[in-house]
Amino acid sequence: MKRLLTLLLLIAVLGLGLAAIWLRPLAPPPPLPPIQGSIDLIVINKSARRMQLFQNGQPLRTYRIALGFTPSGDKVAQSDGRTPEGRFTINRRNADSAYHLSLGLDYPQAEDRARAAAAGYNPGGDIFIHGQPNALPDGFIVKGDWTAGCIALTNAEMQQIWQVTPIGTAVEIRP
Repeated sequence: MKRLLTLLLLIAVLGLGLAAIWLRPLAPPPPLPPIQGSIDLIVINKSARRMQLFQNGQPLRTYRIALGFTPSGDKVAQSDGRTPEGRFTINRRNADSAYHLSLGLDYPQAEDRARAAAAGYNPGGDIFIHGQPNALPDGFIVKGDWTAGCIALTNAEMQQIWQVTPIGTAVEIRP
C-alpha cells in the first residue's frame, strides 16, 4: 500500500512538472525594429479595428485600434460617437493633449461643413489619432470602442506612430 501511494505521488509530481513545462506562458515576441524615416499613408479599417502604416506604398505596421462609441457609419454630427470615413490629412500634432500624444485630422472638410450648415447642425470636429487618457495609470488600456469619434491605440504604439508621422501624412478611413 505504501509503495502504491509513493508511486501515485511520484506520478502526480511528474505530471505537475510536465504540465508546468507544457503550459508555461510564452515569452512575448521581440520588439519590432524602429521604423526608419517617415510614413506617407495611414489606412484605418473600421470594421476590422485595424490601422496600418505605409511607407513608399509598402505596409510597415498594423495596430489594433479603438473607435468612437458608435463606430458604424460615417460621422455626421457632433456627439454622434462615430469616426469619420474618407480621405484626410494629418494637419496638427499635440504633445500636450488630454490623451497620450495626438495627431489631428482635417475633419470636418468643406463638404461636411456644407452638409451640416444646410441641415442646421454641427458636424463636429477635433478628430485625432491618439493614445490612452493621460488621467489613467501608466499601462492601463481602455477596452472597446470608447472615444467620441477618434482613433485610439496604446501609449507605446502611439509613441511609435508619433515619431514617424509628419504633418501632411495622408489618412484613409474605410468603413
